[in-house]
Amino acid sequence: MDLSELKKAVEEVEVVDGHAHNIVSLDSSFPFLGGFSEAHGDALTHALHSLSVKRNLKDIAELYGCENSLRGIEEFRRVNGLEAISSKCFKAAKISAILIDDGVNFDKEHDIEWHKAFSPFVGRILRIERLAETILDEELPGGTSWTLDKFTEIFVGKLKSVAGEIFGLKTIAAYRSGLEINPNVSKIDAEEGLTETLVASKPIRIENKNFIDFIFTQSLEVAQQFDLPMQIHTGFGDKDLDMRLSNPLHLRDVLEDKRFSKCRIVLLHASYPFSKEASYLASVYSQVYLDFGLALPKLSVHGMISSIKELLELAPINKVMFSTDGYAFPETYYLGAQKSREVIFSVLRDACIDGDLDIHEAVQAAKDIFAENSIRFYKLKLPVKSSGSANTISASPTNTNIALSGIRLVRILWVDASGQQRCRVVPSARFQDTIQRNGVGLAFAAMGMPSFTDGPVEESKLTATGEMRLVPDLSTRKIIPWETREEMVLADMCLKPGEPWEYCPREALRRVSKILKEEFNFVMNAGFENEFFLLKSVLREGKEEWVPFDFSPYSSTSSYDAASPIFHEIVAALDSLNIPVEQVHAESGKGQFEVVLGYGPCTLSADNLIFARETIRAIARKHGLLATFLPKYSMEDIGSGSHVHVSLFRDGKNVFMGSSQYGMSKAGEEFMAGVLYHLPRLLAFIAPIPNSYDRLQPHTWSGAYQCWGRENKEAAVRAASPPGFPDGLVSNFEIKSFDGCANPHIGLAAILAAGIDGLRKHLSLPEPVDTDPSTCGPELKRLPESLSESLAALNEDNFMADLIGEKLLVAVKAIRKAEIDFYSNHKDAYKNLIYRY
Repeated sequence: MDLSELKKAVEEVEVVDGHAHNIVSLDSSFPFLGGFSEAHGDALTHALHSLSVKRNLKDIAELYGCENSLRGIEEFRRVNGLEAISSKCFKAAKISAILIDDGVNFDKEHDIEWHKAFSPFVGRILRIERLAETILDEELPGGTSWTLDKFTEIFVGKLKSVAGEIFGLKTIAAYRSGLEINPNVSKIDAEEGLTETLVASKPIRIENKNFIDFIFTQSLEVAQQFDLPMQIHTGFGDKDLDMRLSNPLHLRDVLEDKRFSKCRIVLLHASYPFSKEASYLASVYSQVYLDFGLALPKLSVHGMISSIKELLELAPINKVMFSTDGYAFPETYYLGAQKSREVIFSVLRDACIDGDLDIHEAVQAAKDIFAENSIRFYKLKLPVKSSGSANTISASPTNTNIALSGIRLVRILWVDASGQQRCRVVPSARFQDTIQRNGVGLAFAAMGMPSFTDGPVEESKLTATGEMRLVPDLSTRKIIPWETREEMVLADMCLKPGEPWEYCPREALRRVSKILKEEFNFVMNAGFENEFFLLKSVLREGKEEWVPFDFSPYSSTSSYDAASPIFHEIVAALDSLNIPVEQVHAESGKGQFEVVLGYGPCTLSADNLIFARETIRAIARKHGLLATFLPKYSMEDIGSGSHVHVSLFRDGKNVFMGSSQYGMSKAGEEFMAGVLYHLPRLLAFIAPIPNSYDRLQPHTWSGAYQCWGRENKEAAVRAASPPGFPDGLVSNFEIKSFDGCANPHIGLAAILAAGIDGLRKHLSLPEPVDTDPSTCGPELKRLPESLSESLAALNEDNFMADLIGEKLLVAVKAIRKAEIDFYSNHKDAYKNLIYRY
């Protein structure tokens, strides 16, 4: 077997070092021998007798051409100086990029900038515990005491402020309290942990498990929001670490938490001696990746080869990444690279001999492990070149994944306060170079626009002066199924990266969701039913008119048959976007259909609704049709809603159900009571234009009265017991007023705020209405019959301001008032809204 091609690939590839630390000055107090062993103090004196240290010193002496002894190497270092030996080590290592965790704080360490003299690219990994300790070491202004809320505000704020400047986060929880992290640690326990931490003397060292778990969970939320990976120390380390608690299998609760299923996690150090366990986790969890630095070169040759083979027993090759875990001394970088090349060649050679790989696959595996996996994973702006071709890295920004997939343009999507979906489009290269981290500018006025014109309404206080940033949420980045040369991504509105703008709808929903979680330890799940009309264009007397695609009745098979080719494409497209579809059918209107989306955390469901609307419109347009979600596109036909089902979850379990007389838990009743009580003012958010109220009429299953009922489709709030749930238990409730002109994030934030008010005040539900509400007499209140009435109800109670945000609320009210004034003077103007919604 000719292995020369594999050997050449392994020797010449420029490696990307995904995890390393700062180098120290020659006169640092950190002992040189400490770079080759995890031992400290008296134990370090015995390190010279270990296999790995003997071998590593020999390799360094060979590189330097000096005496093969610790004394001879230290003398060579002193005579030649740090810059010269660093240059020699990095040149021999062929390291093209380094990501440095600068949270160790060695004596006389050099800053990250210093390292750029020896590598074409140097980036930063932020250690979360070190950031937290630095914050707590500082005194608060005015002598005030630390609280968990104040710490969280500053800690999360600092993480977000640097999110655009770093390439990942890192935790050393394994060193402090172990990897059995509780992602649902209570606020009370975390507060007690903070208090215990502050009692200790400064400098602060955080060791309380509950507080560490809280810091980790907060960091993971930020990592997911900004699509940053989280590096986790696993396996062996110095004696501060209890290795019984560093087995990555302890991370199961984190890995199973659906909130963080998209957050990419890196298990560092090959998890040695738990390499098999790490390999298993990478094989069964899509978000788990592996890094083998430290194990190479600190184990014996047999140990290094065994560890890498164990990693590759189950783990996909595209999830295994090289790093040196170099620290303190440039020699550690050189040894990490040199031994990794030797070991990876040995392992891939054996894989070829055993028949697991052919030579070409092994060559590609080497390139992936040493560089390309990390470039894709950390989204580095550089392609790999072998040292044989140029021994340099191209400065041109790129992303290997995107370049290979042929993406040319990226759509940056947002939804304004009037519920209109809009986008900016940028070339992929520019997106990779700057937009994905810094965003694209957009005038403040964009959040003050009503449905009838593309200019801000005066009372919104949003004008042409001032600009925010549309910062892409990379966790929502998706290839567009109907135009595969493009991607789309949802944006957060920020004043600068990491600093949310008060008017950002997505941030408003995150903020209210966080209050629900912190005060009650609940998560609100949601799912949408999308009703829309498919219209076709006809010419009548030389004028274009849009008429129904079909005239068949509710759930008609012939209606579905006519539209079947369209829905095959829609469902396939949504599936490719990881948006579950539960049901499709023809609705009651002429040419009206419904697509029911899957259920999930409300923030995800709001995102998915935006993508679903984009998908349905685009594929309809591809077939020469117009899809409109307008609540009442024709006064002669039924209306369209976006009915939303909501429920409460805790630790992944539905806690809305209960044993009360209504089949709900106490919390479920209080939450739903809050929504029902505030429904008249909620309509200003979820039925946001005058046309919405032409839909909200009795006898149309749209919920015209302020009441609730069990499986009563005429009730505005319907308690639902779907198939598969025990009889009599309510798993969720449906709000029928929500329509396709509502901003999904603002609408759900308002619903959440109303539910929170119900929980806080322990509101009770009235008796259910299990008949047609219109027959119940005047004692049953009619919901607002116009946007004017809903806006008046909203103005009567300002409780929303504290939860959603005062400025956003002012803008929403101003836009609603402008809508009322315009459409009252332009009765037929609603007909043009089929092009906007």
